[in-house]
Amino acid sequence: MARLDRYMLSQLLLLFGFFALVLVALFWINRAVVLFDRLIGDGQSALVFLEFTALGLPKLITTVLPIATFAGAVYVTNRMSSESELTVLQSTGSSPWRLARPVFIYGLCVAGMMSVLSHFLVPMAQAELSQRENEISQNITASLLREGQFLHPTQNVTFYTRLIDSSGVLRDVFLSDRRDPAEGVIYTAAEAYLVRNGEGTTLIMVDGLAQRLNKVDTRLATAKFRDFSFDISSLVNQSTVGSQSVPNLVSPRLMMDWDSVSALTGDAKGVIAEELHARFAQSLFCIVAALVGYATLLTGGFSRFGVWREIAIAFALLIAIDGIRGSLVDTVREDASRWPLLYLPSLIGALLVGSMLWHVAHAGWLHSLRRRRSTP
Repeated sequence: MARLDRYMLSQLLLLFGFFALVLVALFWINRAVVLFDRLIGDGQSALVFLEFTALGLPKLITTVLPIATFAGAVYVTNRMSSESELTVLQSTGSSPWRLARPVFIYGLCVAGMMSVLSHFLVPMAQAELSQRENEISQNITASLLREGQFLHPTQNVTFYTRLIDSSGVLRDVFLSDRRDPAEGVIYTAAEAYLVRNGEGTTLIMVDGLAQRLNKVDTRLATAKFRDFSFDISSLVNQSTVGSQSVPNLVSPRLMMDWDSVSALTGDAKGVIAEELHARFAQSLFCIVAALVGYATLLTGGFSRFGVWREIAIAFALLIAIDGIRGSLVDTVREDASRWPLLYLPSLIGALLVGSMLWHVAHAGWLHSLRRRRSTP
């Protein structure tokens, strides 16, 4: 690369790293607060919180990368324009197409990062995250061992224990089971124990009372018991979602026979096609985001009032292009043969960039056109 390309590329990558770091931190804090409250509130340790945060970072970074790419291109172009660097370069004969080369290389670098993330790191992290969420959702011991609170491990079930002593005995237990529409049962016991039984968990209640209300004839039956076992494994959502889903498979696996992938995951071929080609389209979108930010600001030229109008236009164009991409998802999922539509937003963005650069390179074409029309 020429010295000019290296200079612009270094500035673009430096500002991209800054914006990416800031945006990832902001998004991470917003998600970490909710995740911390949910995991710690369910009795999980801080290590589980850190593990879930680390597994969620790759997907978060893929969300931030296009925004950081656009922000870096806009900032560098605006700074070079305000400091008259672009004016000097253009006066020495550098065309807008020539100046776009380092921006294009910058977009390629970010697209490479996006490819590694979307094709490999994100699916592997999501697969591990789904597996860990499934394991934690089945850990009902952690969700029930919270004293002094009315807990709702699942819908229409309420559990309460006044105290948990040092030996693990639950004191003054209350369990309300209203899952059966025709009958509600309330169990109270002086003591209770949680016993693991293979993959299930049994609640052993001692010296208690069972109150069974028949809602059809509104009759209440009570029974005292000395000891009573109750299988509480079904009280918690036993999610069977594992790592075998389309978003959790790496791209080389999705490129294989779609019939076998569909049989493995239970998803239609349209979902597989959309997931695979959306990953490639994400990488292309990073290149488009960089070029849109550069080309739109270049059309504004120099102004003492700044280029805020051009920045707003560039941001609106980026949102519009991304909106087109989001509207095509359901279309591809309905018919796998429509996967080329996912590349349409990137193509539209490339045409817009080409049009704007041509306009800057031929700045007098509008004046010439008006003069021709006015000449008899």
